[in-house]
Amino acid sequence: MKFPHPLVLLCGCVLVAAAASYVLPAGQFDRRHDAATGRDVVIAGTYHGVPPHRVTPFGALVAIPRGLADAAAVIFFVFLIGGAFTVVDETGALRQGVDWLVRRVGNAETVVIPVVSLAFALGGVLDNMKEEIIALVPVVLVLARRLGLRPVVAVAMSLGAAAVGAAFSPVNPFQVGIAQQLAQLPLLSGSLFRIAFLTLALAIWIWGTTRYAARTRAAPTADAGAAVEGEPLDRRRGTVLALVLATFGALVVGVLRYGWGFNEMAALFFAMGVVAGLAGRLGVGGTAAAFVAGFRAMAYAALLIGFARAIFVTLEEGRIVDTIVQGLFTPVAHLPLALAAVAMMVVHAVVHIPVPSPSGHAVLTLPVLVPLADLLGLSRQVTVLAYQYGGGLCELLTPTNGALMAILAAAGGVRYEEWLRFALPRVLTLLALGAGAIGLGVAVGLQ
Repeated sequence: MKFPHPLVLLCGCVLVAAAASYVLPAGQFDRRHDAATGRDVVIAGTYHGVPPHRVTPFGALVAIPRGLADAAAVIFFVFLIGGAFTVVDETGALRQGVDWLVRRVGNAETVVIPVVSLAFALGGVLDNMKEEIIALVPVVLVLARRLGLRPVVAVAMSLGAAAVGAAFSPVNPFQVGIAQQLAQLPLLSGSLFRIAFLTLALAIWIWGTTRYAARTRAAPTADAGAAVEGEPLDRRRGTVLALVLATFGALVVGVLRYGWGFNEMAALFFAMGVVAGLAGRLGVGGTAAAFVAGFRAMAYAALLIGFARAIFVTLEEGRIVDTIVQGLFTPVAHLPLALAAVAMMVVHAVVHIPVPSPSGHAVLTLPVLVPLADLLGLSRQVTVLAYQYGGGLCELLTPTNGALMAILAAAGGVRYEEWLRFALPRVLTLLALGAGAIGLGVAVGLQ
């Protein structure tokens, strides 16, 4: 199977969403503002029909610039972080750092893949890292090519590991944190249970990535690192790399302690780029030129995020998002308890296609499912697990995830169907692991 160009695929999804407004009945839940999460959440049992609002073909086209505007904070973050890392790359620090690493580990992908994957997985566990990865993909791509690995392995080590870490995380504030608040559970409750399955999930993903890499490995290429191959990691470039590491440390502190959003993170990386350019002796003009080159390189990836967002804008305009949620979760109430819990996970995976935002997904579905779980006698903690595993793992597959499409584009244009061939068997294995965790949670009465 060969999928169309990503822009064609996303535009087709927008048109399908518009056509759905003519087929599905319009409906909405009532909402209230939740002080704990700072978001408007649905009120269970309040779904009702509303006058239809069909999206015309021209309205579907208008949804595209609206989606770009709606995702503006993410898009400009991608531009600024892309510009900043282009500045760092122009100093030669990244390529020299990669060569330094390769010289010390040789061509041992069995070492590099687990280490890189665990580093990105930590970002997913702590910060739901997604869009932040876009600018780092070229760096991982250089490393992969120096080891003779296919570009899809670079995506697997970065986005793939981060998404698995986020889906099974015990502390991710944008998934389990919001979900536990909505379910009125203590934050960090059930952490030991989650950590056990997080360990298994990462082991499965890293093993699958390593096995694929060994099977498809080609002759190593110097690629962009050839210009600095053999040179020692000098003090100037080492300083730039230290600055990059310090920036990521500041990012983690800012997000977890001060609640930073994309604007604050973009400002941090812009500052990093300026300081790195000056420290790397690019000068003011050279630093500015490198930023412009980075903006240019990130343009396509950033636009894909806005086009993906347009799909949700279209569904929301047609007033059918709540209808989809109501229609998918209602049958769950008629299933046996353990089967109902696993069915929730599957339905969450389906819901995440039209609602690709983890936090938006949570505030839309959890207020509906928590009362349902109470009526069924299902643990609220297990209900949160179903949301985490279903919605989190779906992020690795759905084209409505703008970060996925943008990262595939940044990784030398990895085709969507090539990524699916790699990711789908492993995601299905992880979904089976999630189903096992949910079944165990039901059996032991996880609270």
